[in-house]
Amino acid sequence: MNTKKYKIFVVDDEALFLKILHKSLATNPRYEVVSIHSGRECVRRLDENPDIISLDYTLPDMNGKQILQQIMKRPSPPQVIIVSGQKDIDTAVDLLKIGAYDYIVKGTDTREKINIAIEKIIEKVELQEENKTLREAIADKYEFKKLIKGNSKAIERVFDLMDKAVRTNINVSVSGETGTGKELVAKGIHYNSERKNKPFVPVNISSIPETLIESELFGYEKGAFTGAETSRTGKIEMASGGTLFLDEIAEMSLNVQAKLLRVLQEREVTRLGSHKPVKFDLRIIIATHRNLKEQVENGQFREDLYYRLLGLTIELPPLRERGSDVIILAKHFINEFCDENKMPHKILADEAINKLCDYSFPGNVRELKALIELACVLSDEKQIEPEHLNISSLNMKQNLLSSEKTLQEYNEDIIRFFVDKYQNVREAARRLDVGKSTVYRYLKQ
Repeated sequence: MNTKKYKIFVVDDEALFLKILHKSLATNPRYEVVSIHSGRECVRRLDENPDIISLDYTLPDMNGKQILQQIMKRPSPPQVIIVSGQKDIDTAVDLLKIGAYDYIVKGTDTREKINIAIEKIIEKVELQEENKTLREAIADKYEFKKLIKGNSKAIERVFDLMDKAVRTNINVSVSGETGTGKELVAKGIHYNSERKNKPFVPVNISSIPETLIESELFGYEKGAFTGAETSRTGKIEMASGGTLFLDEIAEMSLNVQAKLLRVLQEREVTRLGSHKPVKFDLRIIIATHRNLKEQVENGQFREDLYYRLLGLTIELPPLRERGSDVIILAKHFINEFCDENKMPHKILADEAINKLCDYSFPGNVRELKALIELACVLSDEKQIEPEHLNISSLNMKQNLLSSEKTLQEYNEDIIRFFVDKYQNVREAARRLDVGKSTVYRYLKQ
């Protein structure tokens, strides 16, 4: 709950009205009320930084317009409510243009009107403060190094490109294997750019049936098709001013690609069932795990749309190419999961670290997160051991074949795996159906 006190100047030359209004406002414990009898005194005391001023327009030494002009010269002027005995529309409009918050004509309900105006001012100020705090929290949350954990050279290159994207409105295309964090990159760019206070609208093309993608992107009017019982704003309109993130863009049909290209060229969109185009302004970030250039060469993606969307390209490295980032991420996921589930923090045993480093993570960061969360649950002690890391033999097969090696190197990897698994050369040799000497020879090498 906000407990800030608001300093309120009440400026009026009528002693009785001033006393009554002061007493009325002072009943609120959040108000620090100061009574002032003249315009010059009000101007002189502006250094006390009032939050709100109730100002009588017809003071004997200065009129309300002169005082308001002095107030508006302040670096952060307070909100001013003009109180006048005359209902003069032209004067009221003039004062509002200069910067007054409200113009109230004196009458039997003056105190009530001033109270309501002050409450509205405070509500507005606190909403602005709340939004500012929220924006700062979002900006902090989406700071690159807090958003994407790691310090490998591969990920530092990604940070460098994200920083370049933030400084302009250029479109961005993010590529990388599934689970590498493409949407995190898109959010990081948006929430650190000049568009951060506008919408970030994600659309996963692969999750929307082809028959619905047009209505999802462009919107529709009531009655545009069977089942359209109300009008609906499309994602492009929703993202205007901000960022539209088109995930898995390569899954978009050629028919929709053609319509999207026209919309982007015209910078206006027409809802299905309407003839009224709507202008928009947005940045587009696309993402795909496919090679979009190959899709163009194969005729599966329009070349003209490709070049319109391409912009700055950012390729996310797979986790297996990020070195020690695997352990940095693993420790982060451990702490995050333990905090969320009110569990004591756990640490990774050295053997568990070795097991993670030996695995290639075909599912990338998403797979690591799932693996670590399960390990936290399986571990009853403070330490996560190798047996808590649920990497199956199928996983190991995928891991083994994830990169091209010589036959000699594959043999070494296989023997090392069986020796580590059974902790016994004789048993490893039996399982592999080779002599112990063969295993010893590879181990020696």
